Amino acid sequence: MRDERQSEASDEKAPGRLRIVHVMRAPIGGLFRHVVDLAGAQAERGHAVGLIADSSTGGERAEAALRMLEPSLELGVTRLRMRRLPSWSDPIVAFRIAAALKRLAPDVVHGHGAKGGLYARLPALLPFLPSPPHPHIRVYTPHGGSLHFDPDALVNRVYLTVERALERVTDFIPFESAYAQARFAKSIGFSSSASRVVPNGLRPGEFEPVAPITDAADFLYVGEWRRFKGVDTLIEALALIREEKGEAPRLALVGSGPDEAALRALAERRGVSDRLSFAPPMPAREALRLGRILVVPSRAESLPYIVLEAIAARTPLIATNVGGIPEIFGEYADRLIASDDAAALARAMIAAGRMDAASRRRASDALAERVAENFSLAAMEEAVLRGYREALEVAGRRRAAETVLPQRA
Repeated sequence: MRDERQSEASDEKAPGRLRIVHVMRAPIGGLFRHVVDLAGAQAERGHAVGLIADSSTGGERAEAALRMLEPSLELGVTRLRMRRLPSWSDPIVAFRIAAALKRLAPDVVHGHGAKGGLYARLPALLPFLPSPPHPHIRVYTPHGGSLHFDPDALVNRVYLTVERALERVTDFIPFESAYAQARFAKSIGFSSSASRVVPNGLRPGEFEPVAPITDAADFLYVGEWRRFKGVDTLIEALALIREEKGEAPRLALVGSGPDEAALRALAERRGVSDRLSFAPPMPAREALRLGRILVVPSRAESLPYIVLEAIAARTPLIATNVGGIPEIFGEYADRLIASDDAAALARAMIAAGRMDAASRRRASDALAERVAENFSLAAMEEAVLRGYREALEVAGRRRAAETVLPQRA
């Protein structure tokens, strides 16, 4: 793997074969999994695929995943240092990414997340940046990103203004959930881009059940440690259970994030720190073995992979009724609980702990069957490629019309 890896466009390209470059920032979490899965599936279909990502985050897990993926990526892996928040370095990074795209000569540039989407589409707004040698389409998947911003905050209004400008140069937006699509329509709107809902998908092997280890915690959280993930509500619920029952159940927290110190302090104040264990990020199926019931206490989500992964693994779970989670549960959405409500979460945890094994198994099997039918990697990859091709056809017709009109004039 090399920084600024170069790959020249081949002189000839097989009919229907696309050159696709994915641009993202942090190689962590569900967004990273989505990009790795999608890029790998596209490469398996014979397309020339490349990936551009931040070089300062992800750690060894990201390095290992990219090392495994890179041999299948004809256009290689480019790592650059990208900052999460706006920074003085953004123009430099934007120029370097634009220069990399010029060398890679893509047919499709697909940006993921707010920062990846910015870098993927910015050359269309700033003509002084390098541009690829032939026309291409610009694709954007928000993955939550700016959709989680509070539109009333001044700084977020600036972000949303930038998003509206970028939407005007976007050809196709595949959303992971109908919720994300509706939220985008309300806060940003559509002027020229086509969109469709393309849910995240799993591989067939992920539907093998995962059994907890002998000393598994009673409850488990897997994900980022950020406020919008609701881990503080989970700790408060744990304290409420202790107040009612005299003892709190054990909780394993797997992940990382900027709120770790605050979460530890909250657990100490609420007298449950001895019932918590913290573990670093690890593969989802590995993490699911550490607890008997998964809790997803989020305040905001789009379509979280961990919910899909837990259901596929037959891990019982408690989740909040936010974002695209009801779309995963479908007819079973009445099992979801309100977000940001520690008392409701405590009641759900107590009820889940009392459920007998046969009832848990029936509930888990029904959800797993639904997810297997509606959330497959094959369907996700096919829908994204179909969207690319439709957008390329529309862009081609538009360019042809723009060429003919001046001649007639």
